[in-house]
Amino acid sequence: MKIAHCQFESWVGDFEHNLGRFEEGLKRADTEGAQIVSFPECFFTGYPDTGEMARAGAFAVDSPQMKRILGVTARHAAVAIAGFNEVRGPDLYNTVVVAHHGQALGFYSKCAAYMSFHKQGREFPVWDVGGLKFGVLICADGGYIEPARILALKGARVIFAPHFNYISDKGLISHFMKVRADHTARAVENSIYFVRGNNVVLDPAKSGITRSAGIGYGDSYVIDPHGEILVRSRRHLEDFISVEVDPGSKQDTAWGLSKSAWSMREFGALAQEAMKNASPVKGVS
Repeated sequence: MKIAHCQFESWVGDFEHNLGRFEEGLKRADTEGAQIVSFPECFFTGYPDTGEMARAGAFAVDSPQMKRILGVTARHAAVAIAGFNEVRGPDLYNTVVVAHHGQALGFYSKCAAYMSFHKQGREFPVWDVGGLKFGVLICADGGYIEPARILALKGARVIFAPHFNYISDKGLISHFMKVRADHTARAVENSIYFVRGNNVVLDPAKSGITRSAGIGYGDSYVIDPHGEILVRSRRHLEDFISVEVDPGSKQDTAWGLSKSAWSMREFGALAQEAMKNASPVKGVS
């Protein structure tokens, strides 16, 4: 099965522009023969760094905006994964919709949301498309062990991870190295394909970031279950990547389970016991 990612720039507060780019990406996916295509984190709304701006562009899953998004997917063959700031009652979530042929197959909300105005998601759905089971994490979620483990235990062979990165120049290299290490670990320990679907920032004035100067450098990629990068985007440019994955490939196992699953089974209770006596790390919240 061919999967893809659109490393596009979204414009904060400009739904019409972003919706047009969404259709452009779906057309490219159709041309390339991709059956699933992802877009960056909060792609439809942009990802501003203040609650006021985030709420100004946010919408609900049953809103007119969502109906228009689904209408675009009805014209194309690929399953789409794309993010937005979601209004849910009084709360705001960082969410992606998984959509196909005009229907919302489901939603996932970021579980490690570090913006104070976002509420944390705690549901981890898995979808099956053409025999390929996949799940979604969002950006920082992929830096933690349990979210990817949960999806893999539910049968996911691919994890799509839409990102929005805008990093200060002083922290750029360390961020680049740490993210690569996190994603390689998630792929290997769970024997899955990991799709880091990043954004790119070409015009900082359209990014919605007000608190600091930075670089939205891109670097989207797909890592295989052995930790190898199968395809990588260009940096500092909009790009489209696609690659064939094999949902039926043999999984790397330890005593019949993935390394992550076996470790949890054997040591999970011991880890919980150790947690009771663990001291909080200073400077970490």
